[in-house]
Amino acid sequence: MINMAFDYSVIGSRIRQAREEQGITQEQLAEQLDVSNAYISKIERGKTPINLDRLSQLCMLLEESTEYILNGADRSNDDYLRNEIMVMLENCSPAKIKLITQLIKSVIEYEEEQ
Repeated sequence: MINMAFDYSVIGSRIRQAREEQGITQEQLAEQLDVSNAYISKIERGKTPINLDRLSQLCMLLEESTEYILNGADRSNDDYLRNEIMVMLENCSPAKIKLITQLIKSVIEYEEEQ
């Protein structure tokens, strides 16, 4: 069994930084997540753990990846982006993967025409 210990103060710091980069206050974020401002404050200070569902919601609102928030993965690394796409595809149905493939082809073809 793998034991992954997270440093919640580092995670909270990354959340705070992402929130500030988006120009969102703790109050605004709390309202969007339907939680208390105190809860957001505790998360950002590393005083309380965050569950995966809440982390996923938070990352969507802050336009940040869970990999970066949890592990500090380099956001500018091309391999990181490829891996993030692969993770997203893991839970997709074959029909969704086909649609995504068509979208990617369209984007690539459009860029080649420019």
